[in-house]
Amino acid sequence: MRENDYPALYQSANQSSASAQSSYYWLIRLQYFLLFASAVVPLFSVSYPFVLILYPLLVTGAAGLLIYMAIRKPERDWYACRALAESIKTSTWRFMMRAAPFEDTASIHDARGKFAAYLRDILAANKHIDVAISRHPVKGEQITEAMLVNRALSLVDRRELYQQDRINEQQTWYVVKAKTNRHSFRRWIIFCVLVQVLAIGLAIVRIRDESFIGFWPTEPLLVLASAIVGWIQIKKFTELASAYTLTAHEIGIIRVRSDAVKTEEELSSFVAEAELGFSREHTQWIARQTVDKPTV
Repeated sequence: MRENDYPALYQSANQSSASAQSSYYWLIRLQYFLLFASAVVPLFSVSYPFVLILYPLLVTGAAGLLIYMAIRKPERDWYACRALAESIKTSTWRFMMRAAPFEDTASIHDARGKFAAYLRDILAANKHIDVAISRHPVKGEQITEAMLVNRALSLVDRRELYQQDRINEQQTWYVVKAKTNRHSFRRWIIFCVLVQVLAIGLAIVRIRDESFIGFWPTEPLLVLASAIVGWIQIKKFTELASAYTLTAHEIGIIRVRSDAVKTEEELSSFVAEAELGFSREHTQWIARQTVDKPTV
């Protein structure tokens, strides 16, 4: 399934989530940059006294950005749009697999009407993010041709489609993300240690010979190290790597049961169980992002 095979509302929510996530992380990067720059400016004050005018501006900018993020909470749009997109994605697969609450009916129009009613209800329940979604309008069908074609497939073909394009795709995504987070954690830890070692080395050299170099960037290095630690906490690399690895194994266990599906009732029950598992992991992801979030 390609992204444009899903409902237009899903595409809009998905793009809005990605945009809000990117904006949130760039705001954090900007705040760290302002703090780092405010630590660097005093190093040049002896040779260039006029640069000190930048110091209050940088500190004020960092403080203002912190207040803005604390009040505006830009990450909320990211979480809410992601939750909306995943809810629609889950229901889309239920619709295509003829699983509850979109079971097979005498007329396809009944199933289409039920799915359209679901989209209206979920959109009404998410009025608080209508501004975020409106920034990424998508022109397209809410019930796409691919959805109807997949729903019309035979039981065996739908089962195989679900195995390949839903279960295997999800398992691959979690495995890749687990590896990526684990590698990112190692790289950032190594970088942080190197920065701290450099700061310690400069402090030792300064004790022995303060005239060795003209300025000592120990304070900026410590600020940089603190920013790296904060970034690691915000990204939750180790927590996500562990959670994603466990979820990938759980999906693999779910995958084993799919071969035993022989009837429409069994497929509906299997899809409901699998989608419940995917939804549970996403709910836990949101909880991990919102609980004990470090301040920056």
